Amino acid sequence: MRTLLNKLTWLIGPAALILVWLLAGWLNLINPLFIPTLPKVLSSLREMIVSRILLTDLANTAWRTLFGFLIAALIGIPIGLALGSSRKVYEATSVLVDFFRSVPGTALFPLFLLFFGIGDEAKIANAVFACALIIIVNAMYGVKNTNRTRILAAQTMGASPSRIFLRVVLPNALPEIAGGLRIAVSIALVVIVVTEMFVGTASGLGKRIFQTYQLFQIPEMFAAILLTGLFGYSLNLILIFSERRIVHWGGH
Repeated sequence: MRTLLNKLTWLIGPAALILVWLLAGWLNLINPLFIPTLPKVLSSLREMIVSRILLTDLANTAWRTLFGFLIAALIGIPIGLALGSSRKVYEATSVLVDFFRSVPGTALFPLFLLFFGIGDEAKIANAVFACALIIIVNAMYGVKNTNRTRILAAQTMGASPSRIFLRVVLPNALPEIAGGLRIAVSIALVVIVVTEMFVGTASGLGKRIFQTYQLFQIPEMFAAILLTGLFGYSLNLILIFSERRIVHWGGH
């Protein structure tokens, strides 16, 4: 019984939020013009899903997010591993990496519009920029923080540099890389949703949220926000599951 309760502990937070939202609506503690009741939001969500309005928006946001995230991973992981493998290269580039990482990705969206136009390319490129920097930093620190004793032990046993990298350095860096990927996919979704609110977007969750806000369709706006949150949470769960299966030595 106690084991079952421990497994269901994660439900306490969501259940409490739902209960508070329901009670606030029933007791008229909130203004429905600004915060609609939960049943109204769920009804709007169902209607928009049945009509396939939100499904189209979700599909467009999903492919932009995942495409940008995958490109960022393909770029960021090798660069981060390379930068972290050399002390001199790390010292020469760490300031630049930290500087660009400190620049909000969405602040550069006008620059990407100038280079890529108002289509999806600018949104995806913006997401790649923001995500790649996160992944690069995590990969760099993963390599840099490799236990020196393990490296020296491998060198003592006559292991080649490539073998040391593959058998010692890379496994040590993978947990931090996996953590960076989880952060990066969330950043990718944030950047895509925000940039969808600007010009050049025919459909997407960001476009839907902003459009319903402009039309003061508040229940529909909350429904789109709820679906966006569920999508982002699902991506996080998928990466957590993959991380536990692949990087099982990472302490999970």
